Amino acid sequence: MTFHALNSQRLEGRAAIVTGGARGIGLAVARRFAAEGATVAINDLADAGTMAAALAAVRAAAAEAGHGERPHLALAADVSVPRAVEAMVEEAVSAWGHVDILVNNAGIQAPTPGDSFDDAVLSRILAVNLVGAANCARAVARHLLARRAPGAIINTTSVHEIIPKPGFLAYSISKGGLANLTRTLALEFAAHGIRVNAVGPGATATELNKSWVEDPAARAVVESHIPMGFAAEADDMAPVFAFLASDEARYITGQTIFACGGLTLYADFQHNWAS
Repeated sequence: MTFHALNSQRLEGRAAIVTGGARGIGLAVARRFAAEGATVAINDLADAGTMAAALAAVRAAAAEAGHGERPHLALAADVSVPRAVEAMVEEAVSAWGHVDILVNNAGIQAPTPGDSFDDAVLSRILAVNLVGAANCARAVARHLLARRAPGAIINTTSVHEIIPKPGFLAYSISKGGLANLTRTLALEFAAHGIRVNAVGPGATATELNKSWVEDPAARAVVESHIPMGFAAEADDMAPVFAFLASDEARYITGQTIFACGGLTLYADFQHNWAS
C-alpha cells in the first residue's frame, strides 16, 4: 500500500468514525486516517468476514506508519436508524473517551427513473445517504458540544451534488441534499469550532461502480468523459478527507472539494464549440 504525501502525525490523538468504512472510499479513508495517527472505527453493515478484513487493513496501515497497537473498532449499525447511530457513537466514546472526526460515507444507489421509481427503493436510498448522514452528524455534534470540543464532520457527496444523474433520481436527490446539509451544519456549528465539509468524488473504481469498473469497454466510455482521462482509485480520495479532518484545514467549513478529474468542469466544453 502506497500513501500519497503521507503525514504520519497529522491526526495523532484524534478518534474518527467512518461510516461505510468496510470497502471502497470508506476503507481507503479509514486506512489513511489510521496511517496519519488517528484511532478509527469503521461502521458498515457488511458481513463479518468483510468487517474483519477491513479492520485488519486499518490495523496494518497504522502499523506500517509506525503507530503500533491502537484500539481500532468495527461497529455494525444501520445509519438510517437513529437509535443504532446513538449506540454506535456511545460505544466509540466508551472505548476511547472521545470522538473528534466523523466521515459520513455510507451510501447506496440503484436505478430510480423519474416516471417509474419504486417507492421503497427511493425511500431506502434517501434514508441511508441523506437521513443517515444527518443522524450521524447529530450524534457526533451532541458529543462535541457536550465536551465543548472542536471537531470535523466530512460528508461524501459526489459530482452528482451539482450534476444531474437521469435515471437515478434518489441518488441525485441524496447528494444534492448532502450539499445543503453540509452548508447548514457548517453555519450552525461554526462558532463552536465544529467544521463541516464535503468531498465530491468523480468516477471512482469501487464496488459501487462495478458495472463499468469490471468491463473494459464500459470503463473506456466512462473515462472518455473525464477531462484528465482516467478514473480515480479509492486511495486518490483519502488524502482529501485527511486534509479536511486535520488542523491544516482549520479555516475551511461549509465547502465541497470535488476530487473528480475535472468532471465538474463540463467536459463537453474542453474543446470550444460555442463561439
